[in-house]
Amino acid sequence: MSQLVPSHIRRLAALGLLLLALPVAAAQNFSDVRPSPQQVAWQDLEFGVIVHFNPNTWLDQEWGDGTASPSVFDPDQVDPGQWARAAKAAGAKYLILVAKHHDGFALWPTGQSEYSVKNSPWLGGKGDLVRMTSEAVRKEGMGFGIYLSPWDRHEPKYADSKAYDKFYAAQLVELALHYGPITELWLDGAGSAGHVYDFDRYIEELRTYQPNAMVFADTALFEYGDIRWVGNEDGFIAGENWNVIDRHGYLRWRPVEVDTPLHRQQWFWHPDSDQTLKSLDELVEIWEKSVGLGGQLVLGIAPDTRGLLPEADVQRLRELGDAIQALYGPASNLVPGNLKSAGTGAAAADGDRDTFWSAPDGSHHATLELNFRQPVTFDSALSMEWINAGQRVQKYAVEAWQDGRWVRLAQAQAIGRMKIDRFAPVTASRVRLNILSSSDPVHIREFQLFNTGKGAAGAR
Repeated sequence: MSQLVPSHIRRLAALGLLLLALPVAAAQNFSDVRPSPQQVAWQDLEFGVIVHFNPNTWLDQEWGDGTASPSVFDPDQVDPGQWARAAKAAGAKYLILVAKHHDGFALWPTGQSEYSVKNSPWLGGKGDLVRMTSEAVRKEGMGFGIYLSPWDRHEPKYADSKAYDKFYAAQLVELALHYGPITELWLDGAGSAGHVYDFDRYIEELRTYQPNAMVFADTALFEYGDIRWVGNEDGFIAGENWNVIDRHGYLRWRPVEVDTPLHRQQWFWHPDSDQTLKSLDELVEIWEKSVGLGGQLVLGIAPDTRGLLPEADVQRLRELGDAIQALYGPASNLVPGNLKSAGTGAAAADGDRDTFWSAPDGSHHATLELNFRQPVTFDSALSMEWINAGQRVQKYAVEAWQDGRWVRLAQAQAIGRMKIDRFAPVTASRVRLNILSSSDPVHIREFQLFNTGKGAAGAR
């Protein structure tokens, strides 16, 4: 029979069978998509800051048009070490520097343009703020990231897409080659309506020199970014937080990043910044509704014309770090010090994020129960999935044993990297995380309890 089939048809059939036998290149189900090791490491950073500082700082504006003279940029006390120390005190693990905003002014002596610090009076034109910041940040043991705006309102080549692609790629290579490991590259599509960028080329250049850098971009900008925008600048995740995004049938693990400024509606410093500083309560709520819902928080900070963060900002950042530790830090976790037994789930109750409890093989429902030596009072639960294997929990509840029955305190769908549930205070000696539904056996890194004193306010 095979002799009656043309040889080229037989070869095509054999190739088809071979392809069917190979692993599927693109997952067909959300639960099949898993993060890269670099994404897992990035998500564990939880919290970073982004620094806006350029001629806009002197001109009392948010968006420059690229016409400001380089002579405007002349800080006399610039100290990236102060920025890094203040960010670290808040709990941030990395700092992103806006190396070039939409006005096109470069904070390093780029060889691609004259519109940079090399033509400013700062340090006689010999300064390199990217280098200074990178070194200061690494000295504090933090990661360093870069924002390089695709939109450039100064560069004449911007009108020619191909010429500008070459220009932008060359600037990106300068940054990727000379300033050490990059934790995150921030790409913003603002102002780019109608302009075509060769993002394939940009990312290929970046991956050549910085294979572990995470690329942030709005999901509409291009399909293969590593991180996605939350969709607002208010600091909140809306709804259930799933890590896998479907972009026109293309499934990809893209965790959400929540960006918001320390000052209300101000990314750059302004003369009235003392009136726009967010309150401590506002910032704690932002942390709870970003990091506490499994997202990544990037908080905008802005040096003034001296090149320093205002003291009020430094103090507020310190207050934020202290408040988060007091509410959700290891010393406030009620589980390890009061635990009588967690059975096989001990690895999720030890306060160690490098260990985890696994549900039985083949299960799609499981419970993790904690038994205490004596009743404890709590109003918040923090749960974490081991996301290396993907996001598997699809419905869960936090429950307490009271009056001879399990009482449901909170219920939702997604846990993901982290989920903080808040509810009215309850006192109990038995508490459980009830996995009501999962795509595959779940892995739980941590199940922690806290008494924050906030009660049911803002519970979800």
